[in-house]
Amino acid sequence: MTQSLPAVLITGASTGIGATYAERFARRGHDLVLVARDQDRMEALAARLRAESGVQIDILKADLTNGDDLGRVEARLREDEKIGILVNNAGAAAHGGFADQDAEAVDWLIRLNVTSLTRLTAAVVPRFIRQGQGAIINLASVLALAPEISFGVYSATKAFVLTLSQSLQVELGPKGIYVQAVLPAATRTEIWERSGRDVNQIPGVMEVGELVDAALVGFDRHETVTIPPLPDAGQWEAFNGARQAMLPNFLQSRAAERYRAA
Repeated sequence: MTQSLPAVLITGASTGIGATYAERFARRGHDLVLVARDQDRMEALAARLRAESGVQIDILKADLTNGDDLGRVEARLREDEKIGILVNNAGAAAHGGFADQDAEAVDWLIRLNVTSLTRLTAAVVPRFIRQGQGAIINLASVLALAPEISFGVYSATKAFVLTLSQSLQVELGPKGIYVQAVLPAATRTEIWERSGRDVNQIPGVMEVGELVDAALVGFDRHETVTIPPLPDAGQWEAFNGARQAMLPNFLQSRAAERYRAA
């Protein structure tokens, strides 16, 4: 175990963005804990990264929508003091808009995209606070900022991830913990096939390596929100500034005049 660098636990690590984060952190010399459902893929990835980088890699096969499996990952985060970075990458999309998704599919999506991420974060934060350091990377989406693009509950789950990440950074930043929300746009991963969409019919799809490399630039800069496809950072700053400018106006004991007029 490399003593100078924290180990990194990555969910959804068997393929796509999660596997690429594993590659990049292994190149940096971090030991890894890989979490996903596909044991064979994680074993193959781990064998390659051990050979290439010489890091130690543990594998936890887990379905994060299953309570018992989720509990095992929570326990590892609570108890393993070597883990200093949590990458909440596991997630999925669903086919169609809200009206196309049945209740079971919606419930499953929320359990994966929202509940598991929140519980894993809650499991590790108390230890990070005790240690006075730690980092959490949460994979959200640009759809958190684009309700006009109808992806049903998926977009809402990613808005939750964005808001939670920003709130945690405000609360935990002074305690030595860094929280980053990463907002990809369309990225070439298997999530599209699993949700019934043809990625080749989507414009502006980013390759996964470029996405993760850009996200890690934001991580190294300690950005709270990293939006790899956004060319003009000033647009995000203006958007966020406009939001913050409204905050004092929310503290009113009376409804705004525009709602009291006849």
